Amino acid sequence: MIRPILKYGAPELQTQSTSIDRVDEEIRTLAQDMLETMYAAPGIGLAAPQVGVNLRLIVLDISGGEETGHQLILTNPEVTEQEGTQEAEEGCLSVPGFTALVERPSRIHVTGQDLEGNPQEIDAEGLLARAFCHEIDHLDGMLYLNRLSVLKRDLIKRKIRKLIRAGEW
Repeated sequence: MIRPILKYGAPELQTQSTSIDRVDEEIRTLAQDMLETMYAAPGIGLAAPQVGVNLRLIVLDISGGEETGHQLILTNPEVTEQEGTQEAEEGCLSVPGFTALVERPSRIHVTGQDLEGNPQEIDAEGLLARAFCHEIDHLDGMLYLNRLSVLKRDLIKRKIRKLIRAGEW
């Protein structure tokens, strides 16, 4: 089921997400819905808060569904190591129509659990590292806008406020 994606301004996007203690059918259904929602958007990652659920769950597929075997679903993901930096254009399904240069680690080590509750460890670099960091930020109540300079962030926020006043947001 495709779920509505919350946009910038929704308070749920600014809340620290709750850890998942036990994976049940409800969590598995949520993960499947998130994948469908992400592909329909289209996007390469989605965090549960973006669909209004305050849980530490992310889905990723940096192929955008173009290749099989690239889906990653993690509960309680955490970056445990990082190195280097990379800067690239970044967008967000919760901030549609806007992108900005964002600096992220170039390599990371992520831990979490799969939908069976099994521990997972993933070494990621490049786009995958960027996507993990972006989605984990969502779980911490943070948008990529928070990583921009005050000037750039305020410029985007002003444009969004204008869209809101026009009823287009």
